[in-house]
Amino acid sequence: MYLNGSIKEYLDDSASGKSAPGGGSVSALAGALGAAMASMASNFTVGKKKFADVEDQVKEVLALCEAKRGKLLEFMDADVSEYSKVTAAYGMPRETDEEKAARKAAIQEALKAAMAVPLEAFRACNEVIQSLKTLVDIANPNLVSDVGVAAMLCGAGLDGAKLNVEINLSFLKDEELVAKVREEIDSTTFLAKQVQAEVVEKVRQKING
Repeated sequence: MYLNGSIKEYLDDSASGKSAPGGGSVSALAGALGAAMASMASNFTVGKKKFADVEDQVKEVLALCEAKRGKLLEFMDADVSEYSKVTAAYGMPRETDEEKAARKAAIQEALKAAMAVPLEAFRACNEVIQSLKTLVDIANPNLVSDVGVAAMLCGAGLDGAKLNVEINLSFLKDEELVAKVREEIDSTTFLAKQVQAEVVEKVRQKING
């Protein structure tokens, strides 16, 4: 869909009157950009004699960030696809009781699927943020600002993904699922934002001496 297209096309469509790509897709992209910056800082550390003592740790961070970057790019497109299914469900006929019931069920299933994509993006952004706790202390100091950018972008991706989970939850009737997901995103956000703030503060301290 957009994954192999141009950045301009993606941004033009995001800015247009089209229903998608919207906030969920853009949040996944923000997370992918953050993961890319973490990978950049890692790649400028791996293979350097000066950082040989921490190479194994950096490689672990790099592997995680590259895996999550790939997933987040998939979610960027998947969010567009799933949203179109929600739109289609709302457009189903509702003349008879049977049609109304079928439409209602289809909407709920589409909303669950649409909620699942930003939830996975949210989780991926959190995993990258957690990895930055390690990276900020051991990465090539010349790339420390990029670690800070990674934290900021992944934080934005996490926040945006959370909003898109929440808006879908607000329409879901499965109370048990809603409660479970709300508990996860709230508790995870609290911890993730703490880590993000700590990483950014360490970056500023390293930059300012």
